[in-house]
Amino acid sequence: MDDAGETSQPPLTIRISRAASGGGADAWPAVAEEPVSPTARLMDSFYIVVTMGLGSPLDLPVFRAGIETQLARYPRFRSIQVTKDGKPRWGRGGLRGVAVHGAHGPRSRPLWEFHFLDFPTSDAMSTAVFRVHHSLGDGMSLLTILMASTRSAADPSRLPAMPAPPARSGDIYARPRPPRTAGVLALIAWLWSFVVLAWHTVVDVTLFVATIAFVRDPHTLFKRDNGGGDGEFPRRKRFVNRSLSLGDVKFLKEALNCTVNDVLVGVTSSALSRYYFRRSGDGNTKKVCLRSILLVNIRPTTSLQAYVNMIESSKSNEVKWGNQLGYIILPFHIAMYEDPLEYVRKAKKMVDRKKSSLEVVFTHMLGEVIIKTFGVKAAGVIFRRMISHTTISFSNMIGPAEQVEFYGHQVVSIAPSVYGPPEALTVHYQSYSNTIKVILAVDEEQFPDHGQLLDDFTESVRIIKDGL
Repeated sequence: MDDAGETSQPPLTIRISRAASGGGADAWPAVAEEPVSPTARLMDSFYIVVTMGLGSPLDLPVFRAGIETQLARYPRFRSIQVTKDGKPRWGRGGLRGVAVHGAHGPRSRPLWEFHFLDFPTSDAMSTAVFRVHHSLGDGMSLLTILMASTRSAADPSRLPAMPAPPARSGDIYARPRPPRTAGVLALIAWLWSFVVLAWHTVVDVTLFVATIAFVRDPHTLFKRDNGGGDGEFPRRKRFVNRSLSLGDVKFLKEALNCTVNDVLVGVTSSALSRYYFRRSGDGNTKKVCLRSILLVNIRPTTSLQAYVNMIESSKSNEVKWGNQLGYIILPFHIAMYEDPLEYVRKAKKMVDRKKSSLEVVFTHMLGEVIIKTFGVKAAGVIFRRMISHTTISFSNMIGPAEQVEFYGHQVVSIAPSVYGPPEALTVHYQSYSNTIKVILAVDEEQFPDHGQLLDDFTESVRIIKDGL
């Protein structure tokens, strides 16, 4: 898919009234004009693209009816961006002729659209592509909306089952206070953990600011010659994906006493290393450190199931919509290890270190302060410098634990990604049922052999598993 452009085909026309949802004239509250948040304005050139493989030929009337009754419930999806007193605001727009007209084009219609490919592919009978402007929300909020619009394929009368919520309660960096019976040493260790937390935060935030100012990754085959600077922004992107076994990933998680995210970071490091040494011809003893921007959801620890239930019980106002993101600079070590398990062990050590830091909180606050102090244009320049001084973007999303139906169509695969960022490579993981997709957004000029890079992800899971 190209990094550009307006739709060449007429949009799917939807004409609906407030009574379309079956709730009467007052079923939907009026869309009040609200300012577009500073973070949303920063996402002006970014789009999220979700590709859904369907298990049956496309039935457009059924899909249209689903959009009318489901997506139409959310105020942002009935809003357009308007300018009032020189500032962008969300205004009421309805859903008549849904289309998107490009990042800097007319905003007379809601900033989202569906594209339909009604022919079979290697893993689906037809395909629906949901393209939405990033200002409407981040991956977590948009995935919540999509999942609230689905039903279990096994029992269409109920919502799909979601993965269990995380075992922890509270913030990821929180350290529970030991009981009094634990003794003085346990209390001292607990207090010392806050000193360590403060020190790690100072180090991480300093490095983050230095990255914006002058620290940049070395040029490698993963990075554009100019780092994705203004002369190359934006460029053509291609979305490619590969299915991995979620069972294999969970097996590694249990065997190595780590998290799924630790395993995925290790698999990514292994795959990038295999690709780098094969294509560059460098000796296996060379080691390179690349850095990624890891997008982190800063909402309170709540399961996806809980958010979906809030929507279904008409409590959607309790869900934090929009872009609630912080950023972490996450290193990826490019190296060849005799023991393939070393990729996951190093990933766990690195991720555990990042959990002992308030970097994600401070980077979110820093972004808000920069936007409010210097304006969106200056903040945009800083934001692009941060991205162009690193090498890749990385994220991991959790999806339904079972097969789902989306507007009467069984979904066989879900593959979200993003375009707009200037990196040559973006890596996303998305779990769904018993599989996990690795989705790459690649610069075609930089990665003409992107199929081999996908092969490296598959092979990395195999060799790490065989190393046990």
